[in-house]
Amino acid sequence: MGGKIFVIQSDDSLQSLIEQEFATEDDFQTLLEKYPDLLPGEQINQASPRRWLLVSREFGVPDTEGGSDRWALDHLFLDQDAIPTLVEVKRKSDARLTGSRREVVGQMLDYAANAVVYWPVEKLRAVFEASFSHVEEANQAIAQLLETPPDTANVDEFWLRVGTNLQAGRIRLIFVADHIPLELQRIIEFLNYHMNLVEVFAVEIRHFVGEDKQGQPLKTLVPQVIGATALTPPKNSGGRLKESWDYEKFFARLAEKHDTQQVEVARSIYEWAKGKMEVAWGSGGRDGSFTLRCNADGKRHSPLSLWTTGHVSMQFQYMKAPPFDEATRLVLLDKCNAISGVNLPKDSINRSPSFMLSALTQPGALTQFLETLDWMLSQVEQPN
Repeated sequence: MGGKIFVIQSDDSLQSLIEQEFATEDDFQTLLEKYPDLLPGEQINQASPRRWLLVSREFGVPDTEGGSDRWALDHLFLDQDAIPTLVEVKRKSDARLTGSRREVVGQMLDYAANAVVYWPVEKLRAVFEASFSHVEEANQAIAQLLETPPDTANVDEFWLRVGTNLQAGRIRLIFVADHIPLELQRIIEFLNYHMNLVEVFAVEIRHFVGEDKQGQPLKTLVPQVIGATALTPPKNSGGRLKESWDYEKFFARLAEKHDTQQVEVARSIYEWAKGKMEVAWGSGGRDGSFTLRCNADGKRHSPLSLWTTGHVSMQFQYMKAPPFDEATRLVLLDKCNAISGVNLPKDSINRSPSFMLSALTQPGALTQFLETLDWMLSQVEQPN
């Protein structure tokens, strides 16, 4: 430890913050409970940043069917795809982190191996709903996670997907610490690379403290995902070997995950693009994609990607050269948001926000979106 970061204050003075260990592990855990975004979802999955819903802290894990809890997991989260995410927190001073890394890893694998067998989804739902005054509040939290209106059918379907993911062993393991030793990083990279359905990551959260000129405390937290990219063979952020996608594979996978209407919407966008834009197929291991590209003023732009997850990603971050200046990107954002069911953040014109294909299944929505894409191409075709 002992590093520094610097804050430029409103009077243009430079204030240094000193790196400091968390006082207790409970302090560390409480921060994650209060601020789940400290698990940086955009680093875990750039195409579809993860959003988090806390089920509970100190979630019990039994080792027999119907048995009492043998262990207590620090945090159990769910993401928007209903994937259970098991989180364990350690401080740098914990001897198990700096010394016997096998104990830390073995502990997490114990939790995972028993959770997928002995966690009934009914227990997860009951514990989650018990943390709210009313079930309606719990359902509202799930609706916010899914970015959909509150609906009993959607909530029931979400919990069904949680159970399906548990039965399939489709989970995520995250080690959180204020310092991730290199040796632990190597183990996590190995597991993430070789485990088929399970994602394994570490999140290093560095903690910096200081005071402003009035003596008021300042605190900064800097999270970084570790464990997704160091191995040499190509793989995506989920730790799967890459595969080359094409039209048949993409739409077959999309049909496995989504209804006919959404598949037809994706086909319509693909058919619209043919002859107008370059279609580039992705190579993700877990999910497939295709990206629509165009050229202007000698620059390649990649404005749009569709994913087998059902996400439509507007790639504003790859549209910063002319003709896509900030004003043009804002107009494009507004045109997208004029479509019912699409609500991209106003501050996302330098990022890659996404919305669901299902929004384009509403009457007139697909036509409106294709007209928006026509407008976008008209900007490319305008003479300088």
